[in-house]
Amino acid sequence: MSQFDYDLVIIGAGVGGHGAALHAVKMGLKTAIIEAADMGGTCVNRGCIPSKALLAASGKVRELADTSHLQEMGVSVGDITFDRSAIAHHANDLVSKIRGDLTNSLKRLKVETIRGWGKVVAPQKIAVETESGEKTITAKEIMLCPGSVPFVPRGVEIDGKTVYTSDDAVRLESLPQWIAVIGSGYIGLEFADVYTALGSEITMIEAMDNLMPTFDPDIAKIAQKVLISSRDIETYTGVFATKVIPGTPVMIELTDAKTKEVVEVLEVDACLVATGRIPATKNLGLENLGIETERGFVPVNDKMQVLKDGEVVPHLWAVGDANGKMMLAHAASGQGIVAVENMCGNEKTIDYRSIPAAAFTHPEISYVGLNEPQAKELGKNEGFEVGTAKTYFKANSKALAEKETDGIAKVIYRKDTGELLGVHIIGIHASDLIQEAANAIASRQSVHELAFNVHAHPTLSEVLDEAYKRAS
Repeated sequence: MSQFDYDLVIIGAGVGGHGAALHAVKMGLKTAIIEAADMGGTCVNRGCIPSKALLAASGKVRELADTSHLQEMGVSVGDITFDRSAIAHHANDLVSKIRGDLTNSLKRLKVETIRGWGKVVAPQKIAVETESGEKTITAKEIMLCPGSVPFVPRGVEIDGKTVYTSDDAVRLESLPQWIAVIGSGYIGLEFADVYTALGSEITMIEAMDNLMPTFDPDIAKIAQKVLISSRDIETYTGVFATKVIPGTPVMIELTDAKTKEVVEVLEVDACLVATGRIPATKNLGLENLGIETERGFVPVNDKMQVLKDGEVVPHLWAVGDANGKMMLAHAASGQGIVAVENMCGNEKTIDYRSIPAAAFTHPEISYVGLNEPQAKELGKNEGFEVGTAKTYFKANSKALAEKETDGIAKVIYRKDTGELLGVHIIGIHASDLIQEAANAIASRQSVHELAFNVHAHPTLSEVLDEAYKRAS
């Protein structure tokens, strides 16, 4: 008999914890998962899943309302109407289905689900605050998967109605006429896409000097043209929203990022705070083991083992947003699998360069690997030159047939070996196209090899085929 109640206890039933639990059962581990809130975590309940449902519905509205685009293909439609509450219901229904599927998959595999707040109280020991009181369980291995919460800057007051984060926005309880969006990253862009399709006016506020500062510069340039400038969106850059007061109207004080002087006061109907996310690592009991977080993130090595003063803490692991390595749902799932492999004695690490990301705007944006500035910095440090090649959707037969020709594919590679370092795409179905590039980077292929791959014609995948050929 084992001296522990479980081989593995996972704190947090989000995508990372769920993926880890499924793999742990496959590896023969007696597993339990602890969750204090909704099964599925942020992705299923307040992130990826409901936002994609909103984007799908609003995207149909945008497409059908673009009468000139349809008429170019010989299609005519009447007036387009939509029901906000029905769109919101579509998102809620999808959340319920995915959450139910996730919960049932754990039951089917006999993963015990413990409802309550779990925290580490000693090595290999967890206390769980449940409705019926506190219970203590032991585990040979403990995995922390608490996820993250929206970051709300100082001076911003949230009321959940007129000033809110993405957690509230996915419920689409209202459609204000004029909405300020603070932040021009993935979250801000996706919700601006939804809101403008459904008739709202947007003011986008970015603290950096350029919009979309985390995107590759070439992609950001085109994204600004097709996702912002062509729509009912005004923008401010180089300013902070130093004070946001809920109400009717919402008051937003804008301060110059350099001079620190107030430059304007906006009055809008609502404000979405899309300033990123921070790890939900408070009250996990880390102090009981003497572990200090770094800006809230739990330090880990490449095997997902938790570190204390640079040394491995035995039998303790942290995956997903909690460690801050790559705050994406699929990265969390991959990390969970890697952690389970390592606790079973199979040495594995995760290759972050080959993990893709996407924004599900219309058109979509996706990327994998390094952007051009990052690649040039690496080249400077390691002594190689960087090459780039771009192809355009307007030269692609399938995009022409769809009359969806806005976009480019950009590949970044080493000039000496041809190794593919990064791929960035903006265009129709970019989120689907990027996986081919991710697989190529995972195997460290060169553009010279990739240029000989044969792609189906006519398909959108040929934008990558042409880019590899140009690079080679």
